[in-house]
Amino acid sequence: MLTISSHPNNISELEAHLQQWANLYKVHPDRYADILISLTEAVNNAIIHGNKYDENKKVSIDYMEVGEGMTFCVTDEGIGFNPGNVPDPTCDDNIECCGGRGVYIMKALADHISFKNQGRSVEMYFTLQKQHA
Repeated sequence: MLTISSHPNNISELEAHLQQWANLYKVHPDRYADILISLTEAVNNAIIHGNKYDENKKVSIDYMEVGEGMTFCVTDEGIGFNPGNVPDPTCDDNIECCGGRGVYIMKALADHISFKNQGRSVEMYFTLQKQHA
């Protein structure tokens, strides 16, 4: 598990931690990219929207092996949100608006995604393509 304070610069800790994990599990570079992008979006959302940049609040990133893949869980200390209220960024009315793209990207890249704890946690499952040694 990795826990960071809610400052955008701390996302670099996520990348370093994830790179060590990917090397350990011999994750294929294409799948690593999907996981890194999704987790970066989730952590960004947790820092910005969940914890409102309050550095006294933490974001935790946990992961566990499940079957042929990994589940990652990003949790913030904010008040939560209703993921059903996030506008579809591909809808014509929303194309030029900002917001909603991070959730859209996570849904597109993860094999399964769910929001828990009134939207304070996002769980993403990724099947792993392993590199051949």
